[in-house]
Amino acid sequence: MSTKNLSSLLPILSCLIAATLWGLLWYPMRLLEAQGIPGLWGSLLIYIAALLPLLPRMFLHLGGFSRQPGLLFIVALTAGCANLGFILAVLEGTIVRILLLFYLSPIWSVLLGWVVLKERPSPVAVFSIVLALTGAFIILWLPNEPNPWNIDRADVLAITAGFAFSVMNICIRKLGDIPMILKLIPAFLGVILLSGIGVLVLQPVPPEFKAASLMLVLATGSIGMLVMTYTAQYGVTHLPVHRSAVLFLFEIVAGAVSAILLTDEITTIREWLGGGMVIMATWITAYEAMNDRRSRISQSKSIVT
Repeated sequence: MSTKNLSSLLPILSCLIAATLWGLLWYPMRLLEAQGIPGLWGSLLIYIAALLPLLPRMFLHLGGFSRQPGLLFIVALTAGCANLGFILAVLEGTIVRILLLFYLSPIWSVLLGWVVLKERPSPVAVFSIVLALTGAFIILWLPNEPNPWNIDRADVLAITAGFAFSVMNICIRKLGDIPMILKLIPAFLGVILLSGIGVLVLQPVPPEFKAASLMLVLATGSIGMLVMTYTAQYGVTHLPVHRSAVLFLFEIVAGAVSAILLTDEITTIREWLGGGMVIMATWITAYEAMNDRRSRISQSKSIVT
């Protein structure tokens, strides 16, 4: 394989690796919870374990944090909300349902562009928004129940995490080609900060740590979390948003397959129907973004010639 082909393939592989690992993250987190380490403590320890190997390189790049401090702070805050919210959601909710609600995130990107950047969405984008929200409605609505809005805390966490993930990816793209370490460290610090605050407020008494749980924390943090975060940010940095958005949908596949194999959770027909609409809306959004990009490239070439 030529160097050029390899360089174009690496971001794609990075997104797929990240999506697979994120789709499997629920499993070690539930193992830790079964061993007496609740979600907030587990998140805090895992991200500390992920940060420790980066500390020597962090001190070499301290000056870089002053380049765009505001944007890096937003990355830290949104990464903390996205990662911690996702972890807590998969601990409380049904895996596939949580993943489907999380992947409303591309729709939030379109809405953010409309509200914040005044980028009026096209009719196709409006259709994708309606399709995704209809899918979410089908997932959450139970017409024959006393409380038809079947929304619990895990659902809220998943939707909020997806929104934060969307904002984080926009900020990472805006940061451009700054060293990857300057994107990783704020993301980790954001999770550590928010989970640390949660621990102090909600779970001040530390759990009893055993050798097996500490080894799992170290493996998940210093290996798994480091790899999944690096590959995700590498892919987002080197691919257009529409391509990375579609590739990250593989997380749903990884999560669904692992949930079928490792749990007794049941995903209803209604949830699969609504989830299919969410996935289709994401694909439509990405496809339109791809066509827009091709159109801009063609226009720029015609102007040059």
